[in-house]
Amino acid sequence: MHTLYIGLSAFFYLLATVLPLRFRAPISAIVVFGWLAHALALSGEIDAHGALRIGFAVMLSVALWISVAAYWVENRNFALDSLRVLMLPCAAVAAVLPALFPGELMQLGQISPLFSWHIAIAIMAYSTLTIAAFHAVLMALQETRLHARPGAPSGWFSSAIDRLPALLTMEKLLFRLIFFGFVLLTLTVLSGVVFSEQLFGKAFKLDHKTVFTMMSWVLFGALLAGRQWRGWRGKTALSFTLSGFAALFLGYIVSRFVFEVVLHRTFL
Repeated sequence: MHTLYIGLSAFFYLLATVLPLRFRAPISAIVVFGWLAHALALSGEIDAHGALRIGFAVMLSVALWISVAAYWVENRNFALDSLRVLMLPCAAVAAVLPALFPGELMQLGQISPLFSWHIAIAIMAYSTLTIAAFHAVLMALQETRLHARPGAPSGWFSSAIDRLPALLTMEKLLFRLIFFGFVLLTLTVLSGVVFSEQLFGKAFKLDHKTVFTMMSWVLFGALLAGRQWRGWRGKTALSFTLSGFAALFLGYIVSRFVFEVVLHRTFL
């Protein structure tokens, strides 16, 4: 059954990607079916009878699962169809990855039950900022489209970009996502200090994950401060958003992949 749920989730995500926009209602329903199948697949991958599986593939899969839910809700309020063709193929791949790279199990017997909340908040922060990164890519494409020469050929994806809300509205949504993600990331850093004491015997373990997470936290914090005090927007905002997400991606996903798959070492 577990393999079936994985296959169904990937199938529904890809089907929702290729359907034309005129099938808006069926697309919305298919995304929900894919999301539910993805949830059932994840439930068997994360919980392992008192242990927690936290490999890079599982974390990426959960992050995209939450991101799909955020996309579905946001798309009901705004015309974000172009986000569908960027995000859903990534979600389909992420749904399959844990079957190929199951990762390591962490026994929770000696760790505070609150550690699960730390993991949950970290994944929510990563998911929110993943959505923000997709959103920033859309804004960059939208700005490029605005400066395209008149009469330039317009394909179906360009038409989807043209149906996006006004750039100022997109920018407001972007900063709303970044603010929420930054709050969650701050909670992740603070709670990580507490659990680092339990896991490693010191309050602050300097490793790849910590360095990249703090780099991301500084970039997103600087962006919010620059927005508030200097009015940063446009290309500056997009550059900071994508740089902050890249640092987070390197810390949470790429570093885990290198340790687990390339070096065959446990990485917490």
